[in-house]
Amino acid sequence: MGAQWKARHKEIAANAKGKIFGKLAKEIMVAAKGGADPDSNSRLRLVVEQAKKASMPKDTLDRAIKKGAGLLDGGAQLERLVYEGFAPHRVPVIVECLSDNINRTKSSMNVLFRKGQLGAPGSVSWDFNYVGMIEATPSRKDADAEVAAIEAGAQDFEPSEESATLFITDTTDLDAVCKALPAQGYTVVSAQLGYRPKSPVTVANAADLEEVQAFLEAIDEDDDVQNVYVGLAG
Repeated sequence: MGAQWKARHKEIAANAKGKIFGKLAKEIMVAAKGGADPDSNSRLRLVVEQAKKASMPKDTLDRAIKKGAGLLDGGAQLERLVYEGFAPHRVPVIVECLSDNINRTKSSMNVLFRKGQLGAPGSVSWDFNYVGMIEATPSRKDADAEVAAIEAGAQDFEPSEESATLFITDTTDLDAVCKALPAQGYTVVSAQLGYRPKSPVTVANAADLEEVQAFLEAIDEDDDVQNVYVGLAG
């Protein structure tokens, strides 16, 4: 499960795509508070590139930037909220939300965590590292992940989904490594700061694992949830 849990069997249907665009739009709005120009706002540039790779319509992308930068009236004020706790069978979970209504989000998390355990700030984050995570695919046949990690300044790397590689960086090096990877034969697919578990929990029993998966999927379906990080091995 690694750094960021992803729901099983994600559909490519329109409603799933719309959900992805909604999450990206929120990230763009938050990033754009630091300036509407991606060239001078590295955080915005990274999420804009991710949105383009997800085929977000240009008018949706531009509107999100303008809303976040305060260039449009009625822009929602989003706040980043982090919840910590446990899924069933004591699997540690960190949930990142972006919300325009803190009370609504808090209420939803209280309900969703009834099948697990909602903890206080710091209750599980001590067992995670906060790092930069870059998913990249080889753009040439001779691309070598180990060499690319060293030359680009990444801390570590590991195989990811569909022949991609996940490069791990210090939080302050995320943008620099993103810029350096193309010269090493890698195309950046996504880049973000997030949590990686230090000691992932193993859930061997299939029925127990299904219970954990169901809990995580319910969390992920909440409209305010941006990312779900779980300390689950495998």
